[in-house]
Amino acid sequence: MSDRLTVRKTYKLYIAGAFPRSESGRTYVVNDAEGAFAANAAKASRKDVRDAVAAARKAQPGWADRTAYNRGQILYRVAEMLEDRHDQFTGALRRSGLGKAEAAAQVDAAVDRWVWYAGWADKLSAVTGAANPVSGPFFNFSTPEPTGVVAVIAPDDPLLGLVSVLAPAIVAGNAAVVLASEPAPLPAITLAEVLATSDLPGGVVNILTGHRDELAPWLASHMDVNAIDLTGAAPGQAPELERAAAGNLKRVVRPAGADWTAAPGIDRMTAFLETKTVWHPVGI
Repeated sequence: MSDRLTVRKTYKLYIAGAFPRSESGRTYVVNDAEGAFAANAAKASRKDVRDAVAAARKAQPGWADRTAYNRGQILYRVAEMLEDRHDQFTGALRRSGLGKAEAAAQVDAAVDRWVWYAGWADKLSAVTGAANPVSGPFFNFSTPEPTGVVAVIAPDDPLLGLVSVLAPAIVAGNAAVVLASEPAPLPAITLAEVLATSDLPGGVVNILTGHRDELAPWLASHMDVNAIDLTGAAPGQAPELERAAAGNLKRVVRPAGADWTAAPGIDRMTAFLETKTVWHPVGI
């Protein structure tokens, strides 16, 4: 009886709801924790970064215009589909070195984390907005609005960490361009397959794989990116990326040691919100 042949998979990028090859045609080998071949991943280029940002910019207004309740429904559906692929995500995490029980527990935690953020979609405005007292016959309201296109340098915690930085970026109406973990991109690619078959509009999330040192500076300096999360950036690279982000006054979430198993707060959501204040005469 012959050994069963294994298909050597080559994964693509996820841009504008589709799965294109890298414009450069390049790939890199992803190995499992034991050093054996796991898959080929696309090695994105500067052109792919531009395409992903353009897709995010095109999709963001429509995503923001949806009701908060509808965004929450869509994100809940993503969580359901993530759970449906529990075994596939567990397998991807095991290739990165986790034991079976630990990998399964992390998938459970990632589903719970996505559901937790989805539940905030129709609550953020109530928590972060305000009716302000003013000295005059006016109503004065402050309401949160999405900042626009958010670039995310994902951490090397390839699923729970990824969910913990992506979900808060999009829940309030932003669109995202994610640079996946370089050594462990398979969970991010699998998540892209979930997003592509969910109700999430194409372009709201775009996922790139490749070398951080090559791609992160283009995201940080891109003039049509409004904010950047540097969580997954190397400590030595972060100051350079912050300086590049200052070119168009991007909001910056600085890298910091994060315990992804800890209960999340709302800081990652509010980091990508802007406050709009409206005055209205009383009685009109």
